[in-house]
Amino acid sequence: MRVGPPLARVARRTRPVQYIDSDRFILYDKPMTMRARPEDCCAEPEPVEALGAAERERLVGLFQALGEPTRLEIYRLIAAQPAPICVCDVVARFDLRQPTISHHLKVLREAGLVTVSRRGVWAYYAPDPRGSELLREAAAAIAPELQAVAG
Repeated sequence: MRVGPPLARVARRTRPVQYIDSDRFILYDKPMTMRARPEDCCAEPEPVEALGAAERERLVGLFQALGEPTRLEIYRLIAAQPAPICVCDVVARFDLRQPTISHHLKVLREAGLVTVSRRGVWAYYAPDPRGSELLREAAAAIAPELQAVAG
């Protein structure tokens, strides 16, 4: 199926139409015009220093780990405990099967947000202090002005 202008309109054009992305979008031959900023519009935005590639990847991994609602709630549960929490208690708290909870815990562990210790056949999870520091650093990297107000 061809997506684009009707064939009758294409036939009347003086230049041939070029299609890209499997005929989904038209590549126009006119350049895009840029509007000048009106003088009385608003102030220029403050410049923001670009994050380094390693820092950006670390932040993306952290936010991806917490970006899933169940993982966020699992992390909140673990972080609220005064002592490590058994995985059986985490599984009992959510309406998910144990393998799914284990996957979410693995993602949180790989992101550096939780630690695991084994006692016999059971695994106990606790918030990783370095993960908490990562979250504070992430907030500072994204919105440093909020850190100044909060701190």
